[in-house]
Amino acid sequence: MNDGKLKIKKLIALISIQSLTLFIGLSLLTQTVLANENSQKPHSIQQGVITTSIGIIEIELYSKQAPLSVTNFIRYIEAGAFNNGHFYRVLRLDNDNGSPKIEVIQGGVNDEFEDYPAIQLETTKQTGIKHLEGVLSMARGAPDTATSEFFICIGAQPSLDFGGLRNPDGQGFAAFGRVTKGMHIVKKIHQIREALEVNDSYVKGQMLAEPVKILNIQLPKN
Repeated sequence: MNDGKLKIKKLIALISIQSLTLFIGLSLLTQTVLANENSQKPHSIQQGVITTSIGIIEIELYSKQAPLSVTNFIRYIEAGAFNNGHFYRVLRLDNDNGSPKIEVIQGGVNDEFEDYPAIQLETTKQTGIKHLEGVLSMARGAPDTATSEFFICIGAQPSLDFGGLRNPDGQGFAAFGRVTKGMHIVKKIHQIREALEVNDSYVKGQMLAEPVKILNIQLPKN
């Protein structure tokens, strides 16, 4: 009788140890799987720094909402395309020749860099990113023609959103990030008045005589 009870106690103890071992093993496996999944997921917000000849502009890029636009922007950054690029065009209420009038500064890559193929347009209807103060967006002509040119909004610019009237096709522009610090630098560029003499009446008074140099755009290493 006693031997039987002892065997049962040993069996119960063995089962308990095996159950605990299995539980720990499953927990470790779950943690490993989750860690691997998290390491493979792209960060939904990517920080960046635009260093210009007159100051620093800090930005964040929304890769979850606008993956195509952000991936495109980052590949230009990683290729060094913005090194010695420029903010070269400013649109204000007093010099914008389009309709509705907008207020933005436009920048691009250095003169030597050859653009990558154009990307598909991600509308604000798709991304939910509106053209508000400090928002970064891709410049374009027709839909699906954006390459390296981008602009930064000064104040809210609803005519650039999906359904807005700035572009005749009504698709708007692809917003993909925003300025988090340094809007005073953006506005300083926006207020530069000295413009080139150009033959194109649409951009008359908008092309800066002395563009503001983009020294580089950098992304912090994770």
